[in-house]
Amino acid sequence: MYDLIVALGLVFVIEGLMLAAFPAATRQAMATLQTLPDPTLRVLGLAGGIAGLVVVWLVRG
Repeated sequence: MYDLIVALGLVFVIEGLMLAAFPAATRQAMATLQTLPDPTLRVLGLAGGIAGLVVVWLVRG
């Protein structure tokens, strides 16, 4: 449970840094995401999840 809370905290840190450092680029990326069809977003979400799982597996495994 501790690791999950730390991971969520790191997500907030990274997102906050992105918004603080690149607000226009972040806004543009979000606008682009709104135009993508649902199947594409699902594939991107699954790919991101798998990539994250591989990173955790490599670091913790």
